[in-house]
Amino acid sequence: MGQLFNTFIDQWPVILTSIGLRLAGALALFYVGRWGAQVIQQTVRKLMQKARIEVSLISFVSNLVYYGVIAFIALAIMKLLGIDTTSLVAILGAAGIAVGLALQGSLSNFSAGLLIVIFHPFRVGDWIEGAGVSGIVEEIQLFTTLVRTSDNRLVIIPNGKLTNDNVINYSSNGILRVDLVISIDYEDNLQQVKKVIAEVLAADSEILQDPTPSINVLELAENYIRLAVRPWTESCNYWSVYFNTHEQLVERFRLEGITIPSPKQEVHIHSTPFAPS
Repeated sequence: MGQLFNTFIDQWPVILTSIGLRLAGALALFYVGRWGAQVIQQTVRKLMQKARIEVSLISFVSNLVYYGVIAFIALAIMKLLGIDTTSLVAILGAAGIAVGLALQGSLSNFSAGLLIVIFHPFRVGDWIEGAGVSGIVEEIQLFTTLVRTSDNRLVIIPNGKLTNDNVINYSSNGILRVDLVISIDYEDNLQQVKKVIAEVLAADSEILQDPTPSINVLELAENYIRLAVRPWTESCNYWSVYFNTHEQLVERFRLEGITIPSPKQEVHIHSTPFAPS
């Protein structure tokens, strides 16, 4: 026992030096490896941008490459520290199965993210409605999709929800039909009203003339006629056309003397003769 202690005392500077060098090497490898992972990530991103690859796919692949390099660096650091990575890989494999079962939802979101970037049901910049949210797709990540709503809220949606439910992509065809309902009085000249509406639609540069806007009687209500006005516009101009057309029609109707009906309620008062006592 004393001999072992004396041997340790004699060799402790060498042992500490060896451990110190390994720790220093591990730290250096960690920082250099992380920097290298970022450089590789940026290089992959630039090469894919130069090749004009889909923006969402660029973000997805570059992130995947970054985490892959980090995992490789982690294994190299453990090897440098003298940790048996063979047995560790086996342990990690067994642990991976357990973690996989516990993280089924996250893995489902990951696979859903792959489906999104491969089959492109929507892309970055598209206006979509899905998972109870409507807005512009800002980024498609490994597990989630970031959508910014019209009131500037950023909504983080798990990818699984977007692949397991209906998604409306308003941007996919490039143009949208704007559905407007306009009410006029029965006493107004229907043909004059349709002519005025057609002039308003033709004067708006954001409204497409091909397909041709349609103006049709939608309903004969009790106190007014409802018209279905259906102009077409580019997806990005939908709300601009929706609001501006209403405003322009109100102004033109007032100039042309066309009645914009308001709710009517008739009140009949019946007087009852006073009965003498």
